[in-house]
Amino acid sequence: MSLLTRRRLLRRAALSATAAGAARAGLTGAAAAGIAATAATAGCDDTPETGTDSADAGRGAVRFPTGFGWGAATSAYQIEGAAKEDGRGESVWDTFSHTPGRTRNGDTGDVAADHYHRYAADLDLMRDLGLRSYRFSISWPRIQADGTGKPNQRGLDFYRRLVDGLHERGIAPMATLFHWDLPQALQDDGGWENRDTADRFGDYAEAVFHALGDRVPVWLTINEPKTVVQNGYIWGHHAPGRQDPDAAYLVAHHLQLAHGLAVQALRAGGTKVRIGPALNLHPCYPADDTAEAAAATRLHDGYENRLYLDSILKGAYPQDVLADLGADSRMAKGIRDGDLKIISSPVDLLAVQYYTPLYVTAQRDTVSKWPTSEAEWQQIYPDGMYDILTRVTRDYGRIPITITENGLPCPDTLAADGTVNDQGRIDFLRDHFAAAHRAIRDGVPLESYHVWSLLDNFEWAEGYEQRWGLVYVDYPSQRRVLKRSAHWYRDVIRKNGL
Repeated sequence: MSLLTRRRLLRRAALSATAAGAARAGLTGAAAAGIAATAATAGCDDTPETGTDSADAGRGAVRFPTGFGWGAATSAYQIEGAAKEDGRGESVWDTFSHTPGRTRNGDTGDVAADHYHRYAADLDLMRDLGLRSYRFSISWPRIQADGTGKPNQRGLDFYRRLVDGLHERGIAPMATLFHWDLPQALQDDGGWENRDTADRFGDYAEAVFHALGDRVPVWLTINEPKTVVQNGYIWGHHAPGRQDPDAAYLVAHHLQLAHGLAVQALRAGGTKVRIGPALNLHPCYPADDTAEAAAATRLHDGYENRLYLDSILKGAYPQDVLADLGADSRMAKGIRDGDLKIISSPVDLLAVQYYTPLYVTAQRDTVSKWPTSEAEWQQIYPDGMYDILTRVTRDYGRIPITITENGLPCPDTLAADGTVNDQGRIDFLRDHFAAAHRAIRDGVPLESYHVWSLLDNFEWAEGYEQRWGLVYVDYPSQRRVLKRSAHWYRDVIRKNGL
């Protein structure tokens, strides 16, 4: 990795840390970056601005294909709790969240939404909402406490009960094998910097496939490898909390390798279910009309999108990214003969997670152009959904696509009458559903859409400060309350459209 690249990546980390500090001081991401007042943080009140022309979103005007998979998504560490029960081992997120100063208010996922004990009632909520699909994740340390060896039967039994309960309620399970909760024992041995961790992941995947098999019709391998790379190893905001760009992209390679090994493990088992990766994709746009900004945007897109898409779907890493990292980078030296063949093992679908666009300057920094949400990194731009979906189909062919995350945090409060009015979330989702529908109309083979998130949950480094759920969780009592957006979404599902 060149010294210039290292400095730029660390500068981005410093800028990100500054923005996070400003957010904690009560400023929005746009204000922290000195952006114009017109890009003030978007609220979730009765009349939010979303920054898009959503003519498609007229009520009654939009119908989705018959059988479209309306769903919601969660992840294990964010909702399950039961951190020390039934043989579950410690994960990197247990360690990270229990380290002073790492999470807002010192919050941890020890209890979270207590889904481990309340899953049956949560399944009833899903049924009452009319969900057709539920995307969840399996906790690796719940299956293998130290990331290796014989699987923990009590952990497997929990997920069997969950999957059986989904089938009983007519909801299709969609399981993610890894949503960031690496067993701490593997981290102690080098974590994702250690190539052996990818092999251990293949073994873990095989054990889970053997236990649940075709009871889960769709499997996703690695959730957002880019977030592990950037937040965990460049910015240090997520577990394991490192700031080492050279290590980060070796981690990227090993995460991709783990994906490919999991695909091969599923194929070896002979099951007929489908499998693919879950990638958070950010459409990248030049911040101005200069040739320098356009060139910087192309490279930025390489780091954000093509590094993961090209390796999985084309069997090669983008040459501009490899050149920018340099021949002496740990990633370049870590790629072995045959690795890209494993990484590009044929998949059946692509899971896309869309939250925000990125606008890139000639100096390779990013700036905000649209209103931001409570999550200061999230610019609200529904047309970005259309752009990234059509781009994937244009550049990589007609691989079936599922949207596995899209949502908005709001300052939700429980009113005296027991309701939660999150009209802003409704407007956000309506505009994004409309953008997805336009993409389908223009040829994108989009099969399903999972709102993030089903429940309010532990939002990683933000703890319980941000609420992303369709369902309000009163954490002291663990009472669930359907928000206004949940009632609205139930109607969308019933009508199969807007």
